[in-house]
Amino acid sequence: MSDSVVGLKLDANANHDESHATYLGRACELAYLDAKQGSIEFRKQLGLDAELISISNTQAYIGENDGAIVVAFRGSESFTTIDGFKDWLLTNARNFLILPEGRIGTDFAAAGVGARFHSGFMSALNDIWDPLFAKVDNAYSECERPVWLTGHSLGGALALLCAWRLHQHFVAVHQICTFGAPMIGNDIAAEAFKREFPSKIYRYVDIGDIVPKLPTISLFSNSYAHCDTEIVVGEATEKSALNCLKETAAQTVDGAINSLVANSLWSEVKKGMPSHLMGNYLSRLTSKRRQ
Repeated sequence: MSDSVVGLKLDANANHDESHATYLGRACELAYLDAKQGSIEFRKQLGLDAELISISNTQAYIGENDGAIVVAFRGSESFTTIDGFKDWLLTNARNFLILPEGRIGTDFAAAGVGARFHSGFMSALNDIWDPLFAKVDNAYSECERPVWLTGHSLGGALALLCAWRLHQHFVAVHQICTFGAPMIGNDIAAEAFKREFPSKIYRYVDIGDIVPKLPTISLFSNSYAHCDTEIVVGEATEKSALNCLKETAAQTVDGAINSLVANSLWSEVKKGMPSHLMGNYLSRLTSKRRQ
């Protein structure tokens, strides 16, 4: 765990900067704690009264104070937990790109004809949605304050999807900030997010982190796309995630993700885990603030 975020706060009247990102990045780091310790640290480090909501394999802290409501989704940042998402990000990525149905499908219909979303991320959000929305809606109804959403890794994907659903349910989202997050849908879905949240999405990506390049269906082209705005951290002298993808693509005839290619690329994902860790992102942000 990193040192306390001294003197940082969320200022809804200021433009997004490294201080906002550091505050929200710390929330992402604290989201990996259990309910008891997390509640203590959110109060101690961020000045937020926070509660953990955990349903199935989806967890999020909802924190609030007089000036803000913060929703921080837990992600995956270890070799053990991220291995469970290999199918989501590589092996079966094509089949996971779907048109959602049911209540969650109704919420995402406004994204437009042709918008497709990752069913695994949708399912994970759906698991936690009812208690999460009840908590956020109650806090927002009692006192309307800026709502900030954040998440690391797979938690970043959930933060984006949650922002859309909150928006559809008349909870105004102030900003979404993610770290090392994968793509959530196709290009039409990404454009819908750009339209609904102009200048409100900030995606932090380490140059050596492969997870933001996923899910992928082909190494030469991809049906998945990212939302704006990307902020790259890390040194250009380091081996980039893009170079890893290019090297893996060179081993294929058409760039298709077969089981052999998926295994090769997944080994690169695991080699790049130090770049993917939330602690790394916080270190990068601290360096940027000192420059």
